[in-house]
Amino acid sequence: MEINYWIVIPFVLIIILFIGWLIKRNLKDEKKFEKEANQSDIKPEKHDEDKI
Repeated sequence: MEINYWIVIPFVLIIILFIGWLIKRNLKDEKKFEKEANQSDIKPEKHDEDKI
């Protein structure tokens, strides 16, 4: 059985490019999620001075 490398090489390159694109997209989405999570943190309420 003979392997036709002229067909296999483009598919391997496409798969490698796709995996790289997914990693890049994931990192971008992770930074966006962290930014949104930090902005949506509930800040403690400010109270007037306690009057006893």
